[in-house]
Amino acid sequence: MTDMLSQPVTSGAAPAAADPGGQDGPRALKRSIGVVGGTLLTLSCVTPASTLFVVVPDLFGDLGTATALTIAIGSLLCIAVAFCYSELGTLIPSAGGEYAMVTTLTGRLAGWLVFVLSLLVVMIVPPVIAMGTADYLAPLVHVPAEAAGAGVMVLATLAGLLDLRANAWITGVFLVLEVIAAGVVAVLGFAHTERGAGSLVHGVVASDGGASRPVTAMLVVSGLAIALFITQGFSTAVYLSEELEDPRRNVSRTVLATLAISTAVILVPVVAITMGAPDLAALTSGDIGRMVTTWSNSAVGTFVSLCVALAIINAGIVMVIQNSRVLFASARDKAWPEPVNNALARLGRFGSPWVATLVVGVPGAALCFVNLDTLYGVTGVSVTGMYLLVAVAALAARRSSHKDLPAWRMPLWPAMPVALIAVLVYILSQQEARYLLWTGGIMAAATLYWAFYLRPRKDTRWLVTLPEDALPENAHL
Repeated sequence: MTDMLSQPVTSGAAPAAADPGGQDGPRALKRSIGVVGGTLLTLSCVTPASTLFVVVPDLFGDLGTATALTIAIGSLLCIAVAFCYSELGTLIPSAGGEYAMVTTLTGRLAGWLVFVLSLLVVMIVPPVIAMGTADYLAPLVHVPAEAAGAGVMVLATLAGLLDLRANAWITGVFLVLEVIAAGVVAVLGFAHTERGAGSLVHGVVASDGGASRPVTAMLVVSGLAIALFITQGFSTAVYLSEELEDPRRNVSRTVLATLAISTAVILVPVVAITMGAPDLAALTSGDIGRMVTTWSNSAVGTFVSLCVALAIINAGIVMVIQNSRVLFASARDKAWPEPVNNALARLGRFGSPWVATLVVGVPGAALCFVNLDTLYGVTGVSVTGMYLLVAVAALAARRSSHKDLPAWRMPLWPAMPVALIAVLVYILSQQEARYLLWTGGIMAAATLYWAFYLRPRKDTRWLVTLPEDALPENAHL
């Protein structure tokens, strides 16, 4: 049972020697961004506009006028999740994100499982978003969704090889465009209101025959897994904690600010679309581009569509950046056989983990050819399960060995994580069996890998590390 206990925090610094080509450089990321840059990158990972135009239309098809209510409930749940991330992210500022926090606080197996869940999310979400590009390039060129998604993933991978500061500016410009697009949709929707605010609470959806039917409470609960996914990107601040200046102060600021801004950017246009859709069938179809054209003209519709296409590319860039950091950290923490660890931990001339970036981007392009419904379902279950394990870790954040370490501390502890755990368990119980089986099967395989490879090598494998400059004075090196 000793290997199930919390592991001491160790330094992630590597020998300072590095060859000119950067093949064996120091395995420590460079602190190069502040709160503004971190917030831009994190907001871009939430990618409010691409989420609004790619993911939300599917919710409209399932939940109709109850979509805004479902997203609002999911956003409220995310406040508790953000509190957990803020406390744990400042307590354990590691590029490993969730897995570093959970491993350190609740044990090696739990940390490994949350890593696999996060790996599922980081591998699936970028192609899910990227495939939406085709719909919004349609005013200029018709491209198959799979090909468009694969192209976006290739572009994002190439951009991910650059310096993080450069990417912060690139994604910042794209972010402004996508916020403008979301704002235009909100203004047009409210200007063409067809139904009152009461429709947001009394949800109805169009049936196959065109008639309306009520949205049940159980249907709203089942949609919460996707609603949690919609604002999920605020956790990027934790992944960037090794590259944020003064992480014990700035991680929490970035997490909470990002959640507030992204919720507003997504929820306000959803309310506007719900109230302004010409009829229930138009709303349920989820064709936001057509609604924008109906409310205005083809020129405005084309402008919004192109802004969304840029937003999706922006999301791909940031997600590849985030996801490569997860793989980099897992290699530094010895999760794999040594040749794989050495490859994934290599830093290129711009300071980015270039091998890990390619490992994320190339399979992501291939996943664009997988059934989209399956990707959505597995992602929703994975995000909910990951949040559940993070909430469990938050309960252990104030034990004797951690309570005196410098960190941002959430209000209403431990009531906040306890309530969150109960709600997340219930949400999981309402998901479709096939998605639970897919995710459960992957978790079973991950458990076998831990049992037969990682656990017998506990002194040399799966050793969670922190960067040298983030270690508290009383940490065990």
